[in-house]
Amino acid sequence: MAVIFSQRSNESGSTPKNLKPAESISHGHGLAVDVADPAKVYVATHYGLLVLINEKDLYQVGKSKDDLMGFSTHPTDPKIFFSSGHPSLGGNLGFQKSEDAGFTWKKISDGLNGPVDFHTMAVSPANPDLIYGWSRYLQRTIDGGKGWERIPTAFSIVQLTADTKDENIVYAATPQGLQKSSDKGQTWELLFDGFVSAVAVNPASQNLLSFSQKFGLARSNDGGVIWEKINQSFNGETPLFISFSRQRPELVFLLTEKNSLYKSSDSGNTWGKIR
Repeated sequence: MAVIFSQRSNESGSTPKNLKPAESISHGHGLAVDVADPAKVYVATHYGLLVLINEKDLYQVGKSKDDLMGFSTHPTDPKIFFSSGHPSLGGNLGFQKSEDAGFTWKKISDGLNGPVDFHTMAVSPANPDLIYGWSRYLQRTIDGGKGWERIPTAFSIVQLTADTKDENIVYAATPQGLQKSSDKGQTWELLFDGFVSAVAVNPASQNLLSFSQKFGLARSNDGGVIWEKINQSFNGETPLFISFSRQRPELVFLLTEKNSLYKSSDSGNTWGKIR
């Protein structure tokens, strides 16, 4: 198993052990703040996994250059990640798990009718064995990824995110609007219409933060019934991923279509570009 790097190892300006410096973020497919250390932000890309440390130093994690189309982290264990997508040489990865913070990966299963290439995944923070994945249709596992079942939906899915306290609740950003399920994906309620590119749940307040054609960046404090628009344009770029820190829920990161990375220190009210 690879040696896990620490924040302290980068304070002197030297490269942390087992990490290779990276020049830029390209083709971002996922975003996650380290569950134990807000100084680390992971970006899954077309060319493998990156980590940004202290908002300035960017590194490649491990040797894999696989296309990580789907990427999720475990809600409490900082060493456990999940991914899907395409191998660098072509084909599909199926459903993968890392137990050393992304340095190495092991296939857990092919998924239903796979190998799958989940383009979005969501691990339930309330029950990490409950995981959703979208690859042409919605799939769900209740045993950590070993077995999968198809969940019929009347819409395609751009992004999935699960409520951090209620394992029954999951949200889906779709081309037709923001959808909410209160029964683990069996049935869905349309919260509002129009294309939605990103949605995230604040782990402390359960407030929703989304970006949509209808509202732009907006927040809901009541599970998606009422939305408050937040005046932020991100220089005209479309946000694709939003990730809250579990250690510091007021800290939020956002990745746009052009791989620009933004940070908010006040739960999404104001933003500054960090990369």
